[in-house]
Amino acid sequence: MKQSPKSSEFPDSSILGFAPSDAGDSTFSPLFDPERVFDVCHVGLVLRAVLGVQGLLALGLALASRDLTQWMQSMASGTVVTMSAVLAWLLLVCSARRPLARLPQLWQWLLLMGLGALCAVAGWALLNLANEEPSSAFRLAGVGLAGAATAGQLLAWLKQRERAQRPADAMAKLVELQARIRPHFLFNTLNSAIALVRLDPQKAEGLLEDLSELFRVALADASAVVSLDAEIELARRYLDIEQIRFGERLRIHWHLDPAAGGAKVPPLLLQPLVENAVRHGVEPNEGGGDVEISTRRLGSEVEICVLNTVGLPANTSGHGLALRNVRQRLRLMHDVAAQFELKNEPTSFSVRIVLPP
Repeated sequence: MKQSPKSSEFPDSSILGFAPSDAGDSTFSPLFDPERVFDVCHVGLVLRAVLGVQGLLALGLALASRDLTQWMQSMASGTVVTMSAVLAWLLLVCSARRPLARLPQLWQWLLLMGLGALCAVAGWALLNLANEEPSSAFRLAGVGLAGAATAGQLLAWLKQRERAQRPADAMAKLVELQARIRPHFLFNTLNSAIALVRLDPQKAEGLLEDLSELFRVALADASAVVSLDAEIELARRYLDIEQIRFGERLRIHWHLDPAAGGAKVPPLLLQPLVENAVRHGVEPNEGGGDVEISTRRLGSEVEICVLNTVGLPANTSGHGLALRNVRQRLRLMHDVAAQFELKNEPTSFSVRIVLPP
């Protein structure tokens, strides 16, 4: 008997050819995650925040400067304050995103604007380390108010960004559901089990166990993030079923790096990729094909590759929904820190994903 992984490791999705009739709004409605508002731990978001603040600083100082020389001198000093303040604010928000998400809205605004004022005053103090003239109370108050106002603008932007992503997240789930509707997979699996009942009851039992586990995973509670190891296990179960169907025509090669298994990935990252590989690289070819899944840790990144050989074109042409969906979900989770590359060669097709560990 095969051991089943914990259901909490897998998301709610329909991967086996039907959508749960009782899924209700949980399947199609945008999922609201309070922590997402304060998830500022991405390189792309930090760059946008810093560049936005620097742009406002540049415009403000341009209005108050007599000439380009004075503007450049003011920018050099102002950059010390704004860069240190913004980066410190983002770092603190990132580290405290969970408790911040549990606070009432009013306290979120008050706390983060106050934090912005403190970070701005700290940045001003850093600038004045080389200046022996004491800062006046009026100047410190102005710096603090500017920091609070900037923090308020950043918080408003983060909340607007989260609201804008909700429809995209819901659309990604809808596209995933549409891409996963494969009634022939269920029928072929049941037909294979029926054929094996008399010839090899033990193998038929294993096949039905895998199918049952995949259905259980499809109906499990939603999870925002899963481990790469959990995705590998789900892909193995899917390929075990297809292995019985295609036999020696399906040649699977695993090259897995244990150091990469703990990486956090969007749910159902691998399953649609290996399904595409089987459907387009193995099914239409009389001699079958090879499917290779590899993972490895590359310093501060994790690389995932899914490759399949190419022979005859598939009986039904794909629309690229699964690939576009995987790309979109990677962007939503990791922003510019993730890479998604396709390589279409005469004898093979591969997908390469690079993301933070």
